[in-house]
Amino acid sequence: MGVPGDDAVMIQKPRNAGDPYVITVNCPDETGLGCDICWTILDSGLSIAKADISTDGIWCYILLWVLPHTSTVRVSRSNLKNRLLSVCPSSCSVAFYLNQRPANSSVSPIYLLKFLCLDRKELLHDVTQVLCELELTIQRVKVTTTPDGRVLDLFFITDKLDLLHTKKRQDETLNQLHAVLGESCISCELKMAGPEYQSCQGISSLSPMVAEELFTCGMLDNDIRSQALSKDLTKLKKTSITIDNALSPAHTLLQIHCVDHKGLLYDIMRTLKDCNIKVAYGRFSADTKGYRDLDLFVQQKDGKKILDQEKQDSLISRLKLEMLHPLRVIISNRGPDTELLVANPVELSGKGRPRVFYDVTLTLKTLGICVFSAEIGRHSTSDREWEVYRFLLDENCQLQLTSTTTRNQIVDKVRRALMGW
Repeated sequence: MGVPGDDAVMIQKPRNAGDPYVITVNCPDETGLGCDICWTILDSGLSIAKADISTDGIWCYILLWVLPHTSTVRVSRSNLKNRLLSVCPSSCSVAFYLNQRPANSSVSPIYLLKFLCLDRKELLHDVTQVLCELELTIQRVKVTTTPDGRVLDLFFITDKLDLLHTKKRQDETLNQLHAVLGESCISCELKMAGPEYQSCQGISSLSPMVAEELFTCGMLDNDIRSQALSKDLTKLKKTSITIDNALSPAHTLLQIHCVDHKGLLYDIMRTLKDCNIKVAYGRFSADTKGYRDLDLFVQQKDGKKILDQEKQDSLISRLKLEMLHPLRVIISNRGPDTELLVANPVELSGKGRPRVFYDVTLTLKTLGICVFSAEIGRHSTSDREWEVYRFLLDENCQLQLTSTTTRNQIVDKVRRALMGW
């Protein structure tokens, strides 16, 4: 299968400090392309300020205005362009036009980064930050603190640049890690992952009570304590989604008004992708006092409008849930210890939400909370798969972790970081 032309993605740098980058994507269309592009933007530490999407069902034109989430994010236009090109369908593939596009065969290999070091404050986030700056994606993590005060970390990673097989890239990674770990580092190695990766696919079993609290979706009125923040409840309730089939002879119009958050457009597009809904035209308006408006002209996979009332109600319900509640954050007891759990739904394609581990570890670092152990894994419920992050918190910190007020504050801070509030 051919590769998209180099001009399929164009990135214009800002003219002035604080202005957005302008990204133009001009390539063949396919269901879910918008989701894949939004995932890549979010994974690059960028937020979408506004967007225009247009397609005739064969070819699409996407215009995005993007900004770094924080001043610490460094944008490499060449790297970002290559990553966006990798998700664009080929303009050379006849099979694509016959809706028989083969599955992408270029799966990034998984590497194991294993290091043993003396424990110290903020260690976990410092390592995570280095990996993010190097554009390495964390797939799974197993972090354990031994009784003698040492930390054994297993990071299963992939390389966004697909260069980790080279000695130069491996040396760069190890050198930057050594610079951060300093004299606390006892050993550090990087190699292709073996069978140990499969053993880290799952997570330690969740108790039925914790699983119910983490994955139950009733949020707006009954779960202010841990899932919906009371001070944001009024904003969240102003969310509205309407469906109109009168304005277009061939498409259903979705009109969405909701409170803004980091990754909002991604959450909407991944929901439509998982529901096999195709977007023909869309406009994502700029932020207005913390709210966003989105107009989408869509069709079902068979090219027909969404006329069935039951399907309309189901889509509205699903969109509201995924927009208002894209991440779950709770604190629970794990024996005598305190555990922070974060979960997000996995796309049907198998991809989880990017940069969650980074945001959580940064928040814990800011709060002065050390992590005794951590793991990332998958958990399946009756209707979907979840990516679950578990952090066993070190009781030796300034905060009183047994206090209900403190626990609520931690949940509040973590959730706000994940939502970009």
